[in-house]
Amino acid sequence: MSTRIALTIGSLVILMFVVGALILLEPEWVVAQLRKRSPEVVYSIDTQELMVALTIDDGPDALETPKILDSLKRHEARATFFLITSRIPGNEDLVQRMVAEGHELANHLGSDYPSIRLDPDEFERQLVESDEVLLKFADVRWFRPGSGWYNQTMLSIVNEHGYTCALGSVYPFDPQLGSSWFITRYVLWKIQPGSVIVLHDHGSRGARTAVVLDTILPELARRGYQVVTLSELVDSQNAGE
Repeated sequence: MSTRIALTIGSLVILMFVVGALILLEPEWVVAQLRKRSPEVVYSIDTQELMVALTIDDGPDALETPKILDSLKRHEARATFFLITSRIPGNEDLVQRMVAEGHELANHLGSDYPSIRLDPDEFERQLVESDEVLLKFADVRWFRPGSGWYNQTMLSIVNEHGYTCALGSVYPFDPQLGSSWFITRYVLWKIQPGSVIVLHDHGSRGARTAVVLDTILPELARRGYQVVTLSELVDSQNAGE
């Protein structure tokens, strides 16, 4: 084996180790630092009550969203759907079903694109445009940036339009990893009272989420957890203060 090949293999091993360590340690230390920097952003809530919020990004999807909704209905759970509004035309019935079955709508802008890369004017334009689309179905209070990154300018714009930015505390890397087995076990490992779970809809991601939900929802119920919308979780904390 040449020295160059050995160095390449060694570098790959180190990279795999680093990625594995980040998966195992994330999100506790990451969330702690981000909370300190931006306390107005919701990642989770501090509570002893056995309640968690389920959030699902990137829908709707004509094929996969019905499977997700069926699973939620089967297991008597509710979720907050962060919708990409360019995907709503032709899927209005699915959005109406979400609202009718007690789920919550939230703003994930108009396209599947890292929000932080948008200039402030374009970001605000998409936020307002998406808001107008969602308001045809229900009131909305939550915003989540595409790819999860934000800056203070974005937070100021979001706040000016009456939104609160929400991320999550249990992120099982489901866009990056295609393993339902890993996603399921990661969620069940990391879950704690007040957690906010982040899963994804649309295409193969939505198909995985439907499979994952049929495993994690009955297990969470067995542990005594109530799975609710983001507003229900946050409002439960406010009610207890």
